[in-house]
Amino acid sequence: MKIILDAMGGDNAPQAVVSGAVKAARELDTNIVLVGREDEVRKGLAAAGGESETRIQIVNASQVVTMEDEPGMACYNKRDSSMTVALKMLKEDQGDAVVSAGSTGALLAGATQFVGRIKGIRRAALGPVLPNGDKGVLLIDCGANVDSTPEYLLQFAYMGSFYAQRMMGIEKPRVAQLNVGTEDTKGGKLQKETFALLKEASDAGRINFIGNAEGSDLFAGKADVLVTDGLAGNVMLKTTEGLAKFMFKQLKTVMYGSLKTKIGALLIKKELYGMKAMLDPSEVGGTALIGISKPVIKAHGSSDERAIFNAVRQAVACAKADVAGAIAANIDYMKLGKTKTKEE
Repeated sequence: MKIILDAMGGDNAPQAVVSGAVKAARELDTNIVLVGREDEVRKGLAAAGGESETRIQIVNASQVVTMEDEPGMACYNKRDSSMTVALKMLKEDQGDAVVSAGSTGALLAGATQFVGRIKGIRRAALGPVLPNGDKGVLLIDCGANVDSTPEYLLQFAYMGSFYAQRMMGIEKPRVAQLNVGTEDTKGGKLQKETFALLKEASDAGRINFIGNAEGSDLFAGKADVLVTDGLAGNVMLKTTEGLAKFMFKQLKTVMYGSLKTKIGALLIKKELYGMKAMLDPSEVGGTALIGISKPVIKAHGSSDERAIFNAVRQAVACAKADVAGAIAANIDYMKLGKTKTKEE
């Protein structure tokens, strides 16, 4: 297994990326390709004690995609950027997956341009797995497609189901559509048309559609895959992240407000850290770009060494699970007018 890392992507690059790569090479027993400005990458390797690590290779790339670059054209305009070179290497089978903590928009556009979507897939989607007390819930899409069509959402449902099966170990994922109410008739034109398509696919035995779900159902364990357009999904994701930070800040204030609460905090310190870790992006690793023909993982922009390590771990699992292969094998059922029964 060989994972290609954009060494210059993210707020803490290249040091955090390089340190995470060294940890991953040693603990995951996988080969790593670090793509970036060679001098800076080598300095990072020296600082991380990884100069003699034989499972790490460096590929020089002179440019860097920044947050100031126009996302849709960043990789196209900067052909020798670490992100572009990494994606080109993936396309040319010089690795099994790409991990980058760089610009989300640029990575999505670059992956589409240079790696390509699975044939027949209209749009790739961002699919983070959020905690819900069990195996998690896949939120798809969470920002890649602000404007969506019923066909996009139908494909998101299929792609999310295959991801949940192969990456989350759920045999028959429960798929729900995010809506303003659980009744079948709720929502606007997009939600109503999508509901009909999802129900048709479910009746044909292709997905396990359980109906509409409200935002409050996200963490209730009622669904394994929650389908929505990128605008609503991104708002939900960012609100969740913000609320989690606010709650832990308030909890910290309460727990250390008096001697009594300090004693209580000490007694449940381990449990509190466990709950915090469940919501920590560093523990999750990253978000898969589902629908791209080969595995591409978007790590959090503020990724540290641990987050990069976990993103590499996720990339290895994604490559082994071959989610893209499962999607490609079922593409005929993911287009309008192509839904069939299992017997057909």
